Amino acid sequence: MNRNFYGSKGVKKFALFLAVLAFAVASVSAALAQAQYPLVQISKDMFHNSASQHKSEVEPDTYSWGSTMVAAFQVARVYSGGGADLGFSTTTDGGKTWTQGYLPGLTDNYKGGTFSAASDASIVYDAKHGYWLYSSLPIAGDGSVDVGVSRSKDGIHWGKLIMVDSSGGDDKNWITCDNTSSSPYYGNCYTEWAGVYMSTSTDGGLTWGAPQTANGGYGTGAEQLVLPNGTAVVPFLGSNMQAFTSTDGGKSWGNTVTISQVNTFNGNSSLRSVGLPFPSTGIDGGGKLYVVWSDCSFRSGCSTNDIVMSTSTNGQKWTKAVRIPIDLLTSTVDHFFPGLAVDRSTSGKTAHLTVTYYYYPDASCGDSTCDLDVGFTTSQDGGKTWTAGKKLAGPMKISWLPNTFSGPMVADYISSSYVDGKPFGVFMVAKAPSGGLLQEAAYTTKDPLLVAAGEPRFSSKGEKRLRNAKSGHPWVNFRDVDREAVPPTKPDSKK
Repeated sequence: MNRNFYGSKGVKKFALFLAVLAFAVASVSAALAQAQYPLVQISKDMFHNSASQHKSEVEPDTYSWGSTMVAAFQVARVYSGGGADLGFSTTTDGGKTWTQGYLPGLTDNYKGGTFSAASDASIVYDAKHGYWLYSSLPIAGDGSVDVGVSRSKDGIHWGKLIMVDSSGGDDKNWITCDNTSSSPYYGNCYTEWAGVYMSTSTDGGLTWGAPQTANGGYGTGAEQLVLPNGTAVVPFLGSNMQAFTSTDGGKSWGNTVTISQVNTFNGNSSLRSVGLPFPSTGIDGGGKLYVVWSDCSFRSGCSTNDIVMSTSTNGQKWTKAVRIPIDLLTSTVDHFFPGLAVDRSTSGKTAHLTVTYYYYPDASCGDSTCDLDVGFTTSQDGGKTWTAGKKLAGPMKISWLPNTFSGPMVADYISSSYVDGKPFGVFMVAKAPSGGLLQEAAYTTKDPLLVAAGEPRFSSKGEKRLRNAKSGHPWVNFRDVDREAVPPTKPDSKK
């Protein structure tokens, strides 16, 4: 790690030795730490439709409010796109117990739905109207994809599907709500889908406005947030990491700004989206915004991905991206699919952050040699310092995952949330197939992702992204990652 030392050269060398020794001890401890976080399976694929690869679950999102946290994900992955249905697993007691189920009235595989499959689960709570809102991509038999939302009072019993957009060419949706009671737009909820298109609801998700776009905004993978003053901020992956805002409750959307340049390493495996740097976002109690993504700009030759972070207080000006020091810069670990959690009861210099992520211990691995693991790191000082990465699950083999037209899949994104001030991640764990069926399901940990007060902390202060950093295996801009169809049409002008 790069650190600032003071005093004589000898003191500096000794301090550097201690720092490296401390990191080595922490790394060894991390290898043993998995036993400290026993896993809990919170859902399973119980469908039997012929189009799916059973038993499989992929791509979770989470959201918490009070003691309740809802996890949302695809169930029974279909090769050409989506799953047999979308599932949920809900805890109402802070992660002690979980209730699982599927969305009714969505697909023809479960309780009266009409669509053939569904994709891209995203979940939020609307505090003003008292509803959980579950955003989805319903997929029709002809391959057309729309945007819908399902509502629930308790995160367990869900109502009929409500359509947000029925244009048939949609992709990569996300949803959030303005939950600050003092905001002039308290209760506004914002759904996004690739393009980037925005739609607003002011009545708890019952009705949705016509789609709008930002000036200069075109991309995918957005995860929008709302500041305490009601400003909606939409970070997304465009030509780089970008963002735009609305200051009038979604009536109009402003110009696009650049958060950071992005470079990623795709590696040598065929794992779907392994080098796709979708943002994962969060906001603390003081209204500070956090965005993390996978990036190779700090590595010589862009040889592997780190998780990097940028912050903002207004959505217009962003800090330079910094590396989260999960491992040493000399490590071979490849980090991707970050899921950021921010404790909304903390803020500023004492904000609590947790990032779960997938990783390959050896970035140079291929399909037959890659070990896919899940890890996490945490910060209690607003991202100034972080614990060394700890392993939660794995190793998993690529051959244990459901296949899609764009490669074997575990996720395009994952998620973590603080519930009652305690962080939990939800991620997919695969085991060796058995009886002709896959063995991939949604998991969390029995206990929250907390670390001892004396756990070593590490900083990347002084590190700089390398000039002219560029991967030899970059991600493909706006590539289709959800369905076997053309990507969204670039809007000609703001609607």
